[in-house]
Amino acid sequence: MMTAFVRTIILYFFIMAGMRLMGKRQIGELEPGELVLTMMISDLAAVPMQDFGIPLLFGLVPILTLLALSLLLSQISLRSLRFRALVCGTPAVLIRAGELQQDAMRRNRYTVDELLEELREQGVTRVEDVKYAVLENSGQLTVFPWTAQQPPTAEQLGLDLEDDVTLPTVLINDGRVIRRNLTACGRDESWLRKQLSREKIASPGEVFLLTLDEQGRVFCVRKEGRT
Repeated sequence: MMTAFVRTIILYFFIMAGMRLMGKRQIGELEPGELVLTMMISDLAAVPMQDFGIPLLFGLVPILTLLALSLLLSQISLRSLRFRALVCGTPAVLIRAGELQQDAMRRNRYTVDELLEELREQGVTRVEDVKYAVLENSGQLTVFPWTAQQPPTAEQLGLDLEDDVTLPTVLINDGRVIRRNLTACGRDESWLRKQLSREKIASPGEVFLLTLDEQGRVFCVRKEGRT
């Protein structure tokens, strides 16, 4: 029992480290090669976890080989456009100027029903309302409506609005002070204590969330059940 427990933990963290090397992607955004790699690694990991007669190293070596191959192919793809197109494919335009590109749909084995479903999910009901629809390498459909079909922007309406969009930085997360963020914002512990005092909070442990945006505005949420 303990053997299964230890082997499972080792394989879990080993695979997690490998997946981190592949980058941050959701399953639906994986390219074909990455999807195949993920499926093969999951199968290889299941064998040494179920069969204790197989040395753990026999499961780790193939997984490490696949990860090394994936990194090698990624480096080659960065240097060669032709190799990248061969391994990852290229985006395909399925709608151009409101017209279906039937040849492109046939090459990608993309049916009309699938296309219409994707358009409906993005709030588009008519093909002629779309200027471009691009099938990405990940399988996602990117839709660009005609300008007349898009909501007007403040610039198009002639409105002179101040750009007040800021990116808040988390300084306290569930009672824990993130000191590297505090330093990056040019603040210190003394400043933080003053902010807590203004909120009548005795210690960071009473704070669920505290952020500071680029304009110096502080947002603070107490932990529930605390006074």
